[in-house]
Amino acid sequence: MKKNNEEIISDDQCPVRYVLDRFGDKWSTLIIYELNKVDKMRFGELSKCIDGISSKMLAKTLRILEADGLVTRNSYLEIPPRVEYNLTTMGESLVPHVLNIADWAHSNFKTIKKSRELFRK
Repeated sequence: MKKNNEEIISDDQCPVRYVLDRFGDKWSTLIIYELNKVDKMRFGELSKCIDGISSKMLAKTLRILEADGLVTRNSYLEIPPRVEYNLTTMGESLVPHVLNIADWAHSNFKTIKKSRELFRK
C-alpha cells in the first residue's frame, strides 16, 4: 500500500518505530540509566532509585528489557533468593544515547516547563 508515493510500513517492520516504542514508555530509559551506574543491581535497589515505580511495573519493564536483549537477569539459589540485573553489551551500547537525551532534558527542562505553563494559560 502506498501513500504519497511512499510505501506504508507496519510498526513491526519499521526499525525506528519498533525500537523507539520501547523508549516511549515511562520507565525503560530510567532503568537503563540507573543500571549504567553500577555493574549489577538488585531489584530492591533499583526500585529505590526510581521514584514512583511500582514493583509490578518494575518487574514488567525489566522482563521486557530482558526480552529485548538489553538487560540480563541473574538469579541465585540462596535463602533469601537473590536476583541481580545488569546491562548486556547491547544495552551498554544504548547508554551514550540515553545519556545524551538526559543531558538534553536537563539543559532544556526549565524552558520546556515554562513553555508548557504559558501554553496552558
